[in-house]
Amino acid sequence: MKKDKKTVIGIILAIIAVGCLIVGIILLRYSLLGKDRSGAPEVNNAVADTTGSGNETATEPDNAEQEQTETEGDSEDEVTEEVVEEHDRVPNPYSESFLQNEDMAAWIYIPDTVINYPVMYTPFDENYYLNRDFNKNSNANGCLILDTDSSMEPLSTNLIIHGHNMGSGAMFGTLTKYENQEYCENHKYIHLYGKDYEHIYEVIAVFRSKVFYKTDVAFKYYKFFNATTQEEFDDFYDNIMAMSTYSTDLTAEFGDRFITLSTCAYHVENGRFVVVAKEIEPGEYYLPVDTVIEDAADAENVTDETATAAESND
Repeated sequence: MKKDKKTVIGIILAIIAVGCLIVGIILLRYSLLGKDRSGAPEVNNAVADTTGSGNETATEPDNAEQEQTETEGDSEDEVTEEVVEEHDRVPNPYSESFLQNEDMAAWIYIPDTVINYPVMYTPFDENYYLNRDFNKNSNANGCLILDTDSSMEPLSTNLIIHGHNMGSGAMFGTLTKYENQEYCENHKYIHLYGKDYEHIYEVIAVFRSKVFYKTDVAFKYYKFFNATTQEEFDDFYDNIMAMSTYSTDLTAEFGDRFITLSTCAYHVENGRFVVVAKEIEPGEYYLPVDTVIEDAADAENVTDETATAAESND
């Protein structure tokens, strides 16, 4: 009987032990699940934040790089378009003059004035045409002369053209008329015909000055040819506007180009009268000047062929 009782108690204890074991396992499982559930969001959030930050950080450079690439692409396209830009070209009206004298840099023309002359450029001797005409013959009028520090090819910021103030009115003998604002308004456009295209300028400043001694601290307009910085431009622009006899209401900015016409004046020793104009737009673009020879040769050949054909018919 006692043996049976012990057996029963043992079985009960075994069952209780098994039950406790099962309950323990269940509790442990729920505990682990609880940890997973409470920890996972933090880990996921941390990963999401990190990933989000990483994506934002990574995305911004990608976008920036894409934008930069697109911008560079646009810039390249713009540069390419600028380089490959084509213009309808016509024969240069001064081709024969360019070919007749290789010292000719351009032809200047101001409508309704006597200023309608070749502009000579002789870097080997700036004064060569001071008392010579276009054909290199002695002449008191001389020619209009492009300052040797100016350049047509490549085009410098400022082209300075010197000319005699002749009593007859020849060359720059009538330039001082620009002191009258009404006259300037009626003659404000200056045309300069280069080999490549027609440069059109509008008068922006008119003033009197002089040729200074080297040691003089002053604004020397005749020393300005290129503005490679904003400061260089401002120094030139601010001075010519301050010195101008009147305002033309025309403004300029860094990157603009100018033409300066300079002649002798007698208000002071070594005086000068100066007209400065800003390039506003290109005129016609020209075919190479030597095409006039080719065209003439072609025309002569056509004439010869026509004459030969006519003779054959006879």
